[in-house]
Amino acid sequence: MPPDSSLPGGPLPFVTIIAMDEEPKRLSMFRSYSPADLLTLANASCGTLSIFACLSYIAGDRSAQIWAAFALPVFALIFDVLDGQVARLSARPQSALGADLDSLADIVSFGVAPAVLGYTLGLRGFWDVVVLTYFVCCGISRLARFNVTSTALTDTTTGKVRYFEGTPIPTSILLVMIMAVLFQYGRTGADFAGGHLDLLGRGFHPFSILFSISGSLMISTIRVPKP
Repeated sequence: MPPDSSLPGGPLPFVTIIAMDEEPKRLSMFRSYSPADLLTLANASCGTLSIFACLSYIAGDRSAQIWAAFALPVFALIFDVLDGQVARLSARPQSALGADLDSLADIVSFGVAPAVLGYTLGLRGFWDVVVLTYFVCCGISRLARFNVTSTALTDTTTGKVRYFEGTPIPTSILLVMIMAVLFQYGRTGADFAGGHLDLLGRGFHPFSILFSISGSLMISTIRVPKP
């Protein structure tokens, strides 16, 4: 029991201090972004805009839109390289947020965007869609595995990952470049390079195999030295 403060000569009254939770700052998440994080978001923006360009092309068959869809993943790759360089030069260590941002941006720009581009150009058969979905799932799995194993693969002396396990997802930019060349020479759509097959009564373009190979290499255990 606290002493009775009303008695003469008694101790001073007890003062109850109520701790008030600090109100979180507005837009505190945006304030926490580092320069490298902003470059990562630029990467994701390029991938997203590439998808929108594909949708615009399907809606109106406008060549200008599809060329934007080819070019934007290249800019995404540039931003992806730059964010790594900036992160290494920064005095701030990369946060868990930054690592997850990088993975999520990569799956948009180098996973979903190339798959949507392939679909836009004519890989719309049932088996094509199955393969394109497999490709995206492989990319997601590859990035998830990297996030889990990156600590174990990091060289303690340099602070860098010694090697990639499976091909990095940005290698899908090769598929984008191949499709750009095919589009330039009119080998997409009904005349897609490699032709069209009916497999078990469902449509399939052999070109889709390249997406299958790319995805399979991502989830393989091949060790790719990191530059």
